[in-house]
Amino acid sequence: LLLLLSTLLGTPAVPSQRPACYKRVLKDHSCHTIRDGKENLRHVDEGLQDHFWEGKGCEVICYCNLNELLCCPKDIFFGPKISFVIPCNSQ
Repeated sequence: LLLLLSTLLGTPAVPSQRPACYKRVLKDHSCHTIRDGKENLRHVDEGLQDHFWEGKGCEVICYCNLNELLCCPKDIFFGPKISFVIPCNSQ
């Protein structure tokens, strides 16, 4: 029945496995107070001001805008052609 309804409605029966972007409000309410390791973030590069890696790996990148972060998987954020050249410091 679920398969029939999803076919009729044109929506997939299984949710998409692709991770989505999300927003996160900063605790200190300012992009300028973020230090490496704080909020589980690391600066991406000196040339990419207000861009941070989230977590221990280099799969999710966040952009800080005023007092909130927009976080997305790096391929969605930069696109697949650019994301592979962005330096990753996983330490």
